[in-house]
Amino acid sequence: MINQNGSRVQAFLRRHTVFTHAEFARWIGADGPDNRRTESLLRYYVEAGRLLRPRRGLYVSSGATDPYLVAGKLSDDSILAYHTALAFHGRAHSVSHVFYHLSRRAARPLVLGSDAFETVPFPKALRDRGAEATGVVSVDRQGQDVRATTLERTMVDVLDRPDLGGGWEEVWRSLESVEFFDLDAVIEYALLLGNSTTVAKVGLFLEEHSEPLMVEETYLKRLEEHRPRGRHYLSRKDDGPSRLVPRWNLIVPSMILDREWEEPA
Repeated sequence: MINQNGSRVQAFLRRHTVFTHAEFARWIGADGPDNRRTESLLRYYVEAGRLLRPRRGLYVSSGATDPYLVAGKLSDDSILAYHTALAFHGRAHSVSHVFYHLSRRAARPLVLGSDAFETVPFPKALRDRGAEATGVVSVDRQGQDVRATTLERTMVDVLDRPDLGGGWEEVWRSLESVEFFDLDAVIEYALLLGNSTTVAKVGLFLEEHSEPLMVEETYLKRLEEHRPRGRHYLSRKDDGPSRLVPRWNLIVPSMILDREWEEPA
């Protein structure tokens, strides 16, 4: 059976460096996910060293593998997000070997070579509204579709969860590399999350970059209406000097406002 199907399987493996059990079963024409023909073929290539099986139902080529494809196939609802989405869109300031994907299904972290893959649950506000797919695009990656958050959603997400964006300096510098945002989409998604502190963070970033991003005052006013009523910290973990930005009721580390990462001229 292996010899009979060998050339077809070889062609499949050349085109699919990452795939799921279900995808292979559909391609080979199996009657179901437990078909013995599918199991036998996959077992053969795993034992031959051609494939790795890092997680049940997931197969990757034993050669160089695109980590974005791996993250995108860790579950059937995987969406690349946070710093991984920034990097996927070519906007991350720094390289990271931790890859985040959103999923409804909890899973343990996966380590594959030098890369680590972490599953993050969808924000509760999106789950409650059935809006998990808001601000998501499907992108062709080596002939396969990978879903990722748009730059607009990613902007809000990393401001909401800077711990998943590489920290404040990485978030700020990565977002500054984006020349254009659909500001209506940014604001609509920020309000959808229903977190006044996150809304204020978005407002602060847009105000700080109003000139290069062509942010009109009307956009800032829409966000200002939903700012926190009391003073909130941008980052409670930062123990350095901070200053209050009254418009947003945010206490912001001075290193961000003063852009301390920039070298003096």
